Amino acid sequence: MEAKEEDVRLGANKFSERNPIGTAAQTHDDKDYTEPPPAPLFEPGELSSWSFYRAGIAEFMATFLFLYITILTVMGVNRAPNKCASVGIQGIAWAFGGMIFALVYCTAGISGGHINPAVTFGLFLARKLSLTRAVFYMVMQCLGAICGAGVVKGFYKPTYNLEGGGANVVANGYTKGDGLGAEILGTFVLVYTVFSATDAKRSARDSHVPILAPLPIGFAVFLVHLATIPITGTGINPARSLGAAIIYNHDRAWHDHWVFWVGPFIGAALAALYHVVVIRAIPFKSK
Repeated sequence: MEAKEEDVRLGANKFSERNPIGTAAQTHDDKDYTEPPPAPLFEPGELSSWSFYRAGIAEFMATFLFLYITILTVMGVNRAPNKCASVGIQGIAWAFGGMIFALVYCTAGISGGHINPAVTFGLFLARKLSLTRAVFYMVMQCLGAICGAGVVKGFYKPTYNLEGGGANVVANGYTKGDGLGAEILGTFVLVYTVFSATDAKRSARDSHVPILAPLPIGFAVFLVHLATIPITGTGINPARSLGAAIIYNHDRAWHDHWVFWVGPFIGAALAALYHVVVIRAIPFKSK
């Protein structure tokens, strides 16, 4: 038992964080993890690669299934005579978090399992993928979301518009500023979790703590939904908001729609900045 505790202490302290502010967090030659090089801004070779298009198709299908299950759950709750007769807010949160867990697990090896333009944007800012791939992913995610919401409308055709169509709007009693703040912070939690759960250095340093990356990401989505469903219905995913708004197509949804793009993109950018500059301590300039 004592030997195991010693191994834990060695694992936790192997990568010292005693570096001066603004210097690289890990400059030693003995690191036992591999950091991929920054992705180029534009990579023409991707456009002729089948893996590039396969990844886009995976993002389309994952976002399609995500919208299908989650919006169907929202519509079922809205259709019920009262919250106790349905899965309620907790069930909606579990549907969103659970689907993200399942879909990230299924698609991580193909496309990285983004399923969200805000996640893609944050990873692009951190140089984890090229602009070409980022734009392609966002387009495929939005198309998948529109198709997923459209299938849900097919199930609820007579009452779809009366039940809100699963569209994100700022709830009565809250201002657009409240909604924007909720979307920024909610997306920050999600994208920060994505960075932390997939960080190569953390995996090596904390190897004594086994981690399945889709699990904390799914839990982050679940917890953010619990907190912000009463405020905005929880967007934190511009593709999800766009798909529901296009199929629902009512003035109120479009009037608030900018909140569900601006908020998530700001939150993703802040999470990327925090992870790269603070957590990973990448220097501002080379010395």
